[in-house]
Amino acid sequence: MSYFDAASSAPLHPVARQALLAALDEGWADPSRLYREGRRARLLLDAAREAAAEAVGCRPDELTFTSSGTRAVHDGIAGALAGRRRIGRHLIVSAVEHSSVLHSAELFEVTEVPVSRTGAVSAQSYVDALRPDTALACLQSANHEVGTVQPVAEVAAVCRQAGVPLLVDAAQSLGWGPVEGEWSLLTASAHKWGGPSGVGLLAVRKGVRFSPQGPADERESGRAPGFENLPAIVAAAASLRAVRAEAAQEAVRLRELTARIRARVPRLVPDVDVVGDPEKRLPGIVTFSCLYVDGETLLHELDREGFSVSSGSSCTSSTLTPSHVLKAMGVLSEGNVRVSLPFGAVSEEVDRFLEVLPGAVAAVREKLGAPTPSAVVREDSLVVDALGKRCPIPVIELAKVIGDVPVGGTVRVLSDDEAARLDIPAWCEMREQEYVGEEPAENGTAYVIRRIR
Repeated sequence: MSYFDAASSAPLHPVARQALLAALDEGWADPSRLYREGRRARLLLDAAREAAAEAVGCRPDELTFTSSGTRAVHDGIAGALAGRRRIGRHLIVSAVEHSSVLHSAELFEVTEVPVSRTGAVSAQSYVDALRPDTALACLQSANHEVGTVQPVAEVAAVCRQAGVPLLVDAAQSLGWGPVEGEWSLLTASAHKWGGPSGVGLLAVRKGVRFSPQGPADERESGRAPGFENLPAIVAAAASLRAVRAEAAQEAVRLRELTARIRARVPRLVPDVDVVGDPEKRLPGIVTFSCLYVDGETLLHELDREGFSVSSGSSCTSSTLTPSHVLKAMGVLSEGNVRVSLPFGAVSEEVDRFLEVLPGAVAAVREKLGAPTPSAVVREDSLVVDALGKRCPIPVIELAKVIGDVPVGGTVRVLSDDEAARLDIPAWCEMREQEYVGEEPAENGTAYVIRRIR
């Protein structure tokens, strides 16, 4: 089985396993106690904090261990906004942040900064979003779905000039290297770089106004209540140091493998859109979307062939809504596949994936078939009734009938699937047809397409 979903959770690094087992024997006592076992536990905790702080690029007393990366984000945002409550409650985030950031932002007054089709923000967009009552800005170091690296240093500079702290979610990138720029707060999650789950990092620079929320607790400087999971913390710090030592060499190798996927997938599979920045991206992530394909079905096909990958397609989520990242980028979401290679992924596995993928996509398209659309002509336009059908079916039906109208004619696709709002315009761009817009319709929305070729 080839595991290609490291962006969700990386396999446990061998160093993490060794450190975890050793710390279970040596680090079980309360590190706040003065007796021998407590002192031994304290030494392990302090050493882990120093190692993690060195990797982050901060002082050890600026770093807090939390119970998860999500917990670090929630506590970081809440504490920073509470510390600057006299300034205001306005928060700036990018439209492609991790859900933990976006959910935290829902509790405050928030401005979402747009991104380009590659998924990147611009520093100017943060300048435009700043207000006198802006208390905090947030930006991921790199995107978790498409791998695009964000201009953190530039955004940090404009925020610093305005006197606004910047919180950076570095979960995806910290294993590859420190975050550049004068950030104020930083969060990360150990299971993203091969550490154990249940350990997050929260770094708060000295001088940043920060007020921990919730009941007071004496542990972790009052910022993370509860008894420290010392064995997991030790393993997290040890694995972070280990992956950093391997990062430069591994990055070169994985970039070659993902570049191979980016180049060959469009040649092997028709009607594919490879998304994300082709250059400014994380080494191990490549994402593409396939027209006329159900994402969940494709993932099952690939799983049967021995490949574990993930998807941002709406059909693979419990909410049945398309990925907010792909939606913000304005790219195709149907049939989406994210390949995120772990440390140690080998060339032979990638080559086999490229051999299997065309057949898997073809099998899904055959299973879906090309349903006969319910189409009627009303005046000079064709109406396709796809109500009650989930994407990619509305797009398949559109593709079936676009040739039935003359150049200049229009097709109205009736759909009640939210994903159609993203996938139909994306299909128009790929097929060089004009997307006119959407109109309200009974029980759904009418998406209007004009044939131009």
